[in-house]
Amino acid sequence: MYIPAFNQITDPQEAIRFMQRYSFATIVTVKDGVPTATHLPFVVKDVDGKVIVVSHFAKANPQSSDIVGNRALVIFTEPHAYVSPKNYEKEQNVPTWNYLAVHAYGNCAILDSEEEKVALLAETIKYYDADYLKQYDSLPDDYKQKMMKGIVAFQITVDDLQAKKKLSQNRSEKERENIIESLGKSEDQNEQDIAAYMSVRNK
Repeated sequence: MYIPAFNQITDPQEAIRFMQRYSFATIVTVKDGVPTATHLPFVVKDVDGKVIVVSHFAKANPQSSDIVGNRALVIFTEPHAYVSPKNYEKEQNVPTWNYLAVHAYGNCAILDSEEEKVALLAETIKYYDADYLKQYDSLPDDYKQKMMKGIVAFQITVDDLQAKKKLSQNRSEKERENIIESLGKSEDQNEQDIAAYMSVRNK
């Protein structure tokens, strides 16, 4: 990902928090020169200083076999906002877009055993819907085993974490204040979120 120095997120914990907040991400792999992408919910963990992301494919998804022994890119991105030139002090300016994104690269490892799948599903439920876990635990074992046969669970140990926040860092303080005020008044949640991120950055 192209990241000018002033847009780079240098704190790995900040990048991890972003990944955990916007954890419905896109996994991209390449086979025979052709890229393939799937949108999946991920669990993002910091394990002894290493970033681990885990998820599962439907077994019917052809990409589930492509990840074996392959590298993957997982893209985490969510809030973004159009920035109008009306926020700038000089007339000679053009529109732009503010956003945050994290690209996580790493090698894929299949979680093939039943114990690993059970652990992954329990962890995913706790992450996204902890209230459902009791109901899930009460489901018949044969039903859960049948469901597990239909998935391919995997984890990626991230070895290249690229994180970017394009939040008008190259603009004047007055222009940033104008953008925050404009986006903060918007009814669009994305624009409100960008204003909030910009406000934190400016404190």
